[in-house]
Amino acid sequence: MRIYANQLPQQLQKGLAPFYMVFGEEPFQVNECVAQIKHSAKQQGFDEVIKLTAGAQFDWQEVDAHYQSMSLFSARTLIELDLNGQKPGKTGSEHLKRYVDAPNPDCVIVLHGAKASQEIQRSAWFKALDKQGMFVPCYPLTGPHLRRWLDGHCRRLTLNLENDAKQVLLDTTEGNLLACHQELEKLSLLFGQKAIDGRTLLRILLNQNRFDIFDLANAVLSGDSDKTMQVLQRLQNDNTEPTAIAWALTKEAQQLQKLIALQNSGVDFANACKQLAIWKNQQGLYSQALHRINGHHVTHILDLLADFDGAYKRGRLASPFPMLAHISISFCRSLPFPAPCFEE
Repeated sequence: MRIYANQLPQQLQKGLAPFYMVFGEEPFQVNECVAQIKHSAKQQGFDEVIKLTAGAQFDWQEVDAHYQSMSLFSARTLIELDLNGQKPGKTGSEHLKRYVDAPNPDCVIVLHGAKASQEIQRSAWFKALDKQGMFVPCYPLTGPHLRRWLDGHCRRLTLNLENDAKQVLLDTTEGNLLACHQELEKLSLLFGQKAIDGRTLLRILLNQNRFDIFDLANAVLSGDSDKTMQVLQRLQNDNTEPTAIAWALTKEAQQLQKLIALQNSGVDFANACKQLAIWKNQQGLYSQALHRINGHHVTHILDLLADFDGAYKRGRLASPFPMLAHISISFCRSLPFPAPCFEE
């Protein structure tokens, strides 16, 4: 029976299956699912965990020895078998099918490994286990699925991340669940249940003792091209993640777009800033920017940022910083530059 990773906790509450197959391209999610199965098994009296790793010379008799142990005094056992990129082969396939034919109620088998191809899913051993157990495919998470994963982990850690902070974390970790989860655990220790906004989180992620990405935001808003290039060079020297810089530039462009829209609807600058929660010490910078930049200019900058994001994430930018420099300088000019080629 196929279930997805987000359905596993609810399924485990209904009881344990005799066999689990957890396969996927996202190793953190695979490990997380295996850990959930082991935790549920322990709660149900499976106190012994046997960890085995399949290799070229793997001896399936070792699995037999643990699976077929039927002593009244033996512990209930979970066998965790990492296929380690290997296929069970003819010998392993025969052993696995025998386990299905004569299941041991005091033993659970958890197989895990890389993505299960269609060839594997059509194999006799896979079909036999799938008929009696659970198949949990783990796919890379994107879009709303990734956001739901993040929301769930924030709830489990009782973390109070504001929406802009969640977006910062997703942008800077780029779908790497392990990196994202490690940051969540650090934030849980640092902040507990205190609210964390995007600005605070980005300062933590980028280590403000070495550089400050908000210096770049201030420089582009003020229109100081020399300062902009100086800050961008420092960020590059400090190995700042390009997606974090693009996030900061996008945030400022979107804020300018909202300001222009409000002013076009008849709202004066002061009230527009109030509605958008722009601090008083930042309002002068936005005012300077609006004297240079109109709605068409902002749309052009946002288009450049969208092109950059797509090209960078597809691995088509050998040198992202020249493109970031072009976008940054576009903030400083009264007329936008022609769009460069974003694919190299």
